[in-house]
Amino acid sequence: LFILASGSATLNQFQEHDTDAKMPRTQNRPIPSGRISAEGALTLAISMTIFGSTLIYVVGGFLAMQLGILTLIWYNAVYTPLKKKTAFAVVPGSLIGALPPLIGWVAAGGNPTDTTILLVAFFMFIWQIPHFWLLLLKYGEQYKKAGFPSLPSVYGKSSLKKVTFVWILATAVSGLFFPFFKVSSNLVVSTVLVISSLLLVGGSVGLLKETESLYTKKHFMQINLYLLIIIIALSTDAFL
Repeated sequence: LFILASGSATLNQFQEHDTDAKMPRTQNRPIPSGRISAEGALTLAISMTIFGSTLIYVVGGFLAMQLGILTLIWYNAVYTPLKKKTAFAVVPGSLIGALPPLIGWVAAGGNPTDTTILLVAFFMFIWQIPHFWLLLLKYGEQYKKAGFPSLPSVYGKSSLKKVTFVWILATAVSGLFFPFFKVSSNLVVSTVLVISSLLLVGGSVGLLKETESLYTKKHFMQINLYLLIIIIALSTDAFL
């Protein structure tokens, strides 16, 4: 799965190398910086995609491979071009993050309609939206200059902070699904999940304050740390 994801990411950088060159945030990536040619990156992307898909098929079966290819198609053929059409592309695009847990579940022999994995996939879907919008609070102008529709231009920066907070709240609520829907059955793990969800919300209230910076490293790190805690907690629960 990692190899297939790497192939998809490389293909994305091939697709967007022209716009990457226009943004300080991305202009040092391998293609715009000249460390690799666009043709070389495309060859590498195709090679990793073929190898990664084959490996998933051998280890996890045909359905897992199909889901892997679907993820790549959604990222490179749907989400990537959609970013140039609408400022809300991240909403359907977040399906990309919901599919990898499902791929691993299916590869391990699980049923793709099982409530447990669907809740995990749903959490990953919700989490990605405020994660990306926190980036936009800092880099929105760069996206706009590169030709992407800018969400701060749609909402205004003050309103975008409030919308992002609502999605952070939704992320925390979706994290609470795990103990309350018995995805996690261990008391200690469930306690960690509840406390970390409450801390995420409490730590993000600063976004609503007009006097606070539109984007702080603290908020972005918080939501990433929250994801890491969730992953560790659920992984630990499986062994307890």
